[in-house]
Amino acid sequence: MKSFLTEIKDRYGSGDYEGDQFGGARGHNGNGLPTGLPNNFMFATGIECSYPTIDNGKTRRDMLAECDHYNRYKEDLGLVKEMGLKVLRYGLPYYQIQQGPGKYDWEFADLAMGEMQRLGITPILDLMHFGVPDWLGNFQNPELVVHFADYCEQVAKRYPWVRYYTPVNEIYVTAKMSAKDGIWNEQLKSDKAFVTALKHCVAASIMGNQQIAKHRPDCVIVQSESAEFTHELRAEHTSAVQLENLLRFTSLDLLYAHHPEGEVLNYLYDNGMTRREYDWFMAGEPPGYQIMGNDYYGRNEKIMLPNGEMVTSMDVLGWYNITRDYYLRYKKPVMHTETNVFDANEGPTWLWKQWVNILRMRKEGVPVLGFTWYSLIDQIDWDKGMATKTGTVNACGLFDLDRKPRPVADAYKMLLQEYGQITIVPHGELFEVTERPATLKVEV
Repeated sequence: MKSFLTEIKDRYGSGDYEGDQFGGARGHNGNGLPTGLPNNFMFATGIECSYPTIDNGKTRRDMLAECDHYNRYKEDLGLVKEMGLKVLRYGLPYYQIQQGPGKYDWEFADLAMGEMQRLGITPILDLMHFGVPDWLGNFQNPELVVHFADYCEQVAKRYPWVRYYTPVNEIYVTAKMSAKDGIWNEQLKSDKAFVTALKHCVAASIMGNQQIAKHRPDCVIVQSESAEFTHELRAEHTSAVQLENLLRFTSLDLLYAHHPEGEVLNYLYDNGMTRREYDWFMAGEPPGYQIMGNDYYGRNEKIMLPNGEMVTSMDVLGWYNITRDYYLRYKKPVMHTETNVFDANEGPTWLWKQWVNILRMRKEGVPVLGFTWYSLIDQIDWDKGMATKTGTVNACGLFDLDRKPRPVADAYKMLLQEYGQITIVPHGELFEVTERPATLKVEV
């Protein structure tokens, strides 16, 4: 298989990438915060937009379709406004829009983006959410990197008013579910396939970020990633579980040019990553203001019992403790980018628990920039990772599928009333706020 570096060289004339070596808009010690954040602290929700394939590519799970957003997008965006929220994590249906090299269908995207602009909603625009267009196949395809970068550039040119982006949502989860757990897309179950998917997703994010920054040099990149951990209840820990707890960092290690632990590096080399590819990732960070988004659900945290059985631990460490590990590793401003619970009656309590986690993090002076209840409306079949299409409604939305409010909607409104005017960080003098635009250090 050709390397993604070859594809980049063929497309752009050079495979070299030096990244942002000098801090860019990240300011003093890499911790600069962007100006112009809506209402300072970003209270947000999201519209679930996953679109992986299952059944060996025969079935497309499009949550925007299954939850009827295509028909009710005006109503859904109106609910965001009604909630008093000004920020929305929103994913355009990439698999529909890019219909071939240089060929795009913007019909629905233009309608939705126009309505958001009319309502004054600030989107954090999600450009790849667990799936790719049929003509690109899956995440094993090295051509994905350059075609996705072209798509990102077209989005940035078409919607120049958008500043906030998530180029590739949950890179680690994307690669794991598609290539190691065998559930989505290529449905492979091997370490080599996992590493291939991982490096293609990270490279796609980097190259997409580069193209966005050409047109929005002050872009803010909110990189959502799943905050995970496995507790191993064995007197002697096994190397496999301990490696898994290190691999959860790998997507951000590659994205942020952070050298991983030796055993992780050996794992990458043993499973197909070349030294040249690794050096490319370690050359520097993508341009723009980089915000580390951590998604946390109780089911992200697991316990392995002595007999090998895996159970959900549900909030043993919690968002605070797990995200703190990520923050100390990367020293990036933080956003809580996803959370929910499937029992509607437990929604309000879970919301308040997550908010307590955020307040605790902020008390330590960590720059937490925002919070997201995900999602606006209920989801379908996420209790089984969308692996089978049974139509089970997961009651995790602020509103149900009839667009009637769940109890958590009132709780979120109460939270907004109490905390709606808080600032980004309690000790802002620790961080340089700069109006300097992010700069593209290297032409690609």
